[in-house]
Amino acid sequence: MPVTIQPKTIDVPQPVLDDLYERLRRTRWPDEVPGTGWSRGVDLSYMKELIAYWLDEYDWRKQEAELNRFPHFMADVDGLAIHFIHQQGKGPNPLPLFMMHGYPWSFVLLLRILPMLTDPASHGGDPEDAFTVVVPSIIGYGLSAYPSEQGFGFQHHPAIYDQLMTDGLGYQRYGIEGGDWGGFLTAPFGYLHPEHLVGIHLNCLFPRLGDERDPEDKDPDILRGLGMKWAPVKPKDPDMLRYWKNVEKYWIDEGAYCHQQMTRPQTLAVGMTDSPAGLAAWIVEKWRAWCGWEDDFEKLFPRDMIITNLMLYWVTNSFWSAIRLYSESYYHPWELPAGERIEVPTAVAAYPHELAPIVRKRAERYYNVVHYNDYAEGGHFAIHERAEEMAEDLREFFRPLRKEV
Repeated sequence: MPVTIQPKTIDVPQPVLDDLYERLRRTRWPDEVPGTGWSRGVDLSYMKELIAYWLDEYDWRKQEAELNRFPHFMADVDGLAIHFIHQQGKGPNPLPLFMMHGYPWSFVLLLRILPMLTDPASHGGDPEDAFTVVVPSIIGYGLSAYPSEQGFGFQHHPAIYDQLMTDGLGYQRYGIEGGDWGGFLTAPFGYLHPEHLVGIHLNCLFPRLGDERDPEDKDPDILRGLGMKWAPVKPKDPDMLRYWKNVEKYWIDEGAYCHQQMTRPQTLAVGMTDSPAGLAAWIVEKWRAWCGWEDDFEKLFPRDMIITNLMLYWVTNSFWSAIRLYSESYYHPWELPAGERIEVPTAVAAYPHELAPIVRKRAERYYNVVHYNDYAEGGHFAIHERAEEMAEDLREFFRPLRKEV
């Protein structure tokens, strides 16, 4: 079936907004133990302030108009509606670059870096390094649909995106970049569809790509925590021990949301679909916790940006389909075959405040790493937080690969 593409203007019907504001006005708040702040989840006083701002000061129509300054499109790929921004590069030979976001993100977190890549000359760069950038709402998120059948995990996303890039947009060779789920997606993308990829750039490398246990540790009577299925029982390498200790800490301190979304997503979805305040609490707490800026997180993420991201989940009623990425990938897992790796040239931008900071030797186990940078600052949302640095890293990595397009 041929891929069809149509221009898209974001235009939320007014009754959807009226319903949202009515729900926000009728928010029923819980009580809290005094002095807990953010230590047990969201700070209640902050949430009340955010919801009041959402009602009284935030202007969706203004933000909608800002979003519509970018060229939006809708594609039909095998009957699946995919939303994306397609920004043409300004240079003699722009390289197509497909950039994937994560959860609980949307495409808005990639908008800061977008002009730095498409128009490098206006941002201190060389027009020879220009990219033509395609930024989707990944499948199930925001304006992109999700297939109705079970079993559509993260390993099935790349085939849809590759079809969009090649059959839909005519790019037979292109690069990809991803963080969070976008970083996860680079693995099946590079392994299953290498023929169209010039290079892979990633800044997040989570577990679950393969079995990393020693043979003597593969005892069915050993109890393993969720998310640690493939972890060594006692890593002998100090770098790997540090990595898996960070993974362990993530699962213990932050992993409850993930466990719920993997195993019982529909239960959670009922509450998040009914309450915009509940949706905001569930998502904003993660933005604050994962960015590493603590109480200064609104200096990194302006309040209008936070709410616009929430709006893209709410007005499309896509929270339930977004978290299906967790459950379908959990119940229908994928990993690299034992002893194999992704041979597409790969760049890694490693940030110290990532949820589980990347260890180079582990990245090299799974990818053909030809470009690697350890950065001194930055974390999980580096694509926004460290946009200038990430743009330069992308330019450096892809510069010698452009001749292959």
